[in-house]
Amino acid sequence: MHRLGKYTASDRMSDLVCGNYHILLIMSRFGIALGFGDRTVDEVCCQSGVDTATFLAVVNLLYDEGTTTVDCRNVSLEAFLRYLHNSHDYFLQYRLPDIRRKLSEAVACGRDGIAEAIIRFFDDYAAEVHKHMMYEEETVFPYVRQLLTGECPAGYDIETFHRQHDQIEAKLTELKNILIKYYPASESCGKEMNGVLFDIFLCESELASHNDLENRLFIPAVAEVERKIRDAR
Repeated sequence: MHRLGKYTASDRMSDLVCGNYHILLIMSRFGIALGFGDRTVDEVCCQSGVDTATFLAVVNLLYDEGTTTVDCRNVSLEAFLRYLHNSHDYFLQYRLPDIRRKLSEAVACGRDGIAEAIIRFFDDYAAEVHKHMMYEEETVFPYVRQLLTGECPAGYDIETFHRQHDQIEAKLTELKNILIKYYPASESCGKEMNGVLFDIFLCESELASHNDLENRLFIPAVAEVERKIRDAR
């Protein structure tokens, strides 16, 4: 059962994980390893070189059904950039390739034309996700790092990114619906198809949460830095 209310710096990290196992993914993206005993969130974050306020902001925003508001002025953008970069690496290097492998196995005993179309659909989607995340890595993140030096480059701002920040999980939802409603899975591949569908559901939710986190925390935090630089001129 998920705990109601906000987690705090004085909570034990083990209680967070036992209360919501999805926090394991957040920990890994911040570079926090297991084996922390009964230490508090603040103690574990300090030991791991992670900004505690940023870690808690991410945890409380992702797992509160959208009811929590966070003061973005307390967020370390440097820590947040590391988290987002590691999230991109997780999706591009592990999550999507793993789903593709399982999807290939699940459709292997189906009709060739349909199987090839499904894999092609997934590959096109994975290419879209890669393009989306590389834009952030190559354009947005360098811009934010420049802001952190006190410079505000002309011709770009975080609102430009916000306006084109699409929901990258949408096409995965379409694939999920195609498989559920129309793919004639054979009895011999039923377990494999159910397994990969479960992974697609999870990935769809993870990507939606990733986008929501950027919209509700990352973009406002960057906008606040932009405002401070403009006001100081």
